[in-house]
Amino acid sequence: MLFSGNIMIDMLLNTSVLLLSIIFLWKGADSLVDSASRIAVKFGVSDLVVGLTIVAFGTSAPEFAVTINAALKDQAAISVGNIVGSNIFNTGFILGFVALFTSIKATKKIIYRDGAFMLGSSLLLLFFFRDYTLDRFEALIFIILISLYLAFLFIKKEPLEEIEHHEGARRVDYLILPISIAVVIAGGHYLVESASYIARFIGLSDWIIGVTIVAFGTSAPEMATSLAALLKGKHGMSAGNLIGSNIFNILGVLGVAGALSPLIVSSEAVISMGILCVMSFIMLFLFRTGMILSRLEGLVLVILSIISYLIIFANNL
Repeated sequence: MLFSGNIMIDMLLNTSVLLLSIIFLWKGADSLVDSASRIAVKFGVSDLVVGLTIVAFGTSAPEFAVTINAALKDQAAISVGNIVGSNIFNTGFILGFVALFTSIKATKKIIYRDGAFMLGSSLLLLFFFRDYTLDRFEALIFIILISLYLAFLFIKKEPLEEIEHHEGARRVDYLILPISIAVVIAGGHYLVESASYIARFIGLSDWIIGVTIVAFGTSAPEMATSLAALLKGKHGMSAGNLIGSNIFNILGVLGVAGALSPLIVSSEAVISMGILCVMSFIMLFLFRTGMILSRLEGLVLVILSIISYLIIFANNL
């Protein structure tokens, strides 16, 4: 009875942590969007670029922590699976779910520059893993590509579009921004920890937990931040956050992980990478139709992401 009581207490505590994590994610994301937007005005950088860089990197921190930790422990399947699963979740479910609230406006830069670079990164990932291995040389190519992409974004500044009527940065914003990122990261971390405990209690396998709860949990900051940005009318930051996170996850996170230790995966993982490439292409195609992602198209992305995960599960049973 004592053991049973401990389990019930643990379940209650983890459920409470789960709910608090969601609150932390939302409040952190709200402050992150506001402070990042005001800093963007100060430096003459558009919401899109801020979403592609500062916000995307901040919300990708959970993926970075989980993936690097797994790589150092020679758990390549978890390391790569977390990134591929998170990117499919970002591209399909999160973007689609956000669009269900309100249509997301696109620009030519989002589609033909950043979206195309995201698709190219996904295709390159699939190509490098054709032999089921990402070696250190290929990982170095990833790191070089992300460095060149970032340099291009900051050297070739864009005119302010969405944020031209907003106030500039206050001194406190330079403190609020890193604190907000830390709050979002903490929320994502404890969301994963608490949800994983609950899932194991229910009886789910470690593999299922890895490709669903860990991938979904580490993507929770992207979801909270993108929805918060969209509700504030910052379409560029909302879409840019998801696209930038996908680019950073592949080139930055897997680049560093592969440089630390070669990553070896199974054929099932390569199938998942192929699904990611297809989802990325469909996302760009839907954005291109009318230069907007409508509620109906958002629903299509959500349904396709569910189908994608069903296919992934079927190939790993």
